[in-house]
Amino acid sequence: MKTLTKLLAALVTAGACATAGAAPIVLTFEGVGNSANVLEFYNGGTDSVGNSGTNYGISFSRASLGIIDADAPGGTGNIGNEPSPSTVLFFLSGNAATMNVAAGFSTGFSFYYTSSRAGFVNVYDGLDGTGNLLASLSLAANTGNCAGDPNGSFCQFDPVGVAFAGIARSVDFGGAADFIAFDNVTLGTSNPTQDVPEPGTLAMFGLGLAGLARLRRKHA
Repeated sequence: MKTLTKLLAALVTAGACATAGAAPIVLTFEGVGNSANVLEFYNGGTDSVGNSGTNYGISFSRASLGIIDADAPGGTGNIGNEPSPSTVLFFLSGNAATMNVAAGFSTGFSFYYTSSRAGFVNVYDGLDGTGNLLASLSLAANTGNCAGDPNGSFCQFDPVGVAFAGIARSVDFGGAADFIAFDNVTLGTSNPTQDVPEPGTLAMFGLGLAGLARLRRKHA
């Protein structure tokens, strides 16, 4: 059985803010360590292995992990055609990776996802998936035949956007652990953003379900 690691395999602000009126913020997860907890990577701190990114005032639950495409140095991800160069968001425990934006964000947000099982995204006006539900999305399984970068079973990243009223402070990116991944999470617009530095090639081909492939691979 294939898994999403080939060997084991993002607003209090400092210089930028995703609240109403601010420019959209794109979280590509580039720079997060392979199978590292994202944690405070986008909140002025680090991921679980000491890497730090831009401080957007965005933190992630401990279950939230980054994984790097096995085609890239140090990567073990069973992924291809990711919309940003090499790294995506996934989780191995529970049923969701949770993003917290303490300052809140409005208007809408968007993302890309790949999954071999049904998933979901829920938007809340409280932290840690609490408070009022502002928006809820059901995500269909979409892994299929690959084009462009066929070296990973999770190779079809579909764009999804959602608008909502109110101020959001947390988002659950959910589904079956190790069977779903997310990338290019964009706050402040419901238009999916792929135009980021060194973008990967987006494959939108192949609708056949690729069985129960996982995002990481077990040791041989």
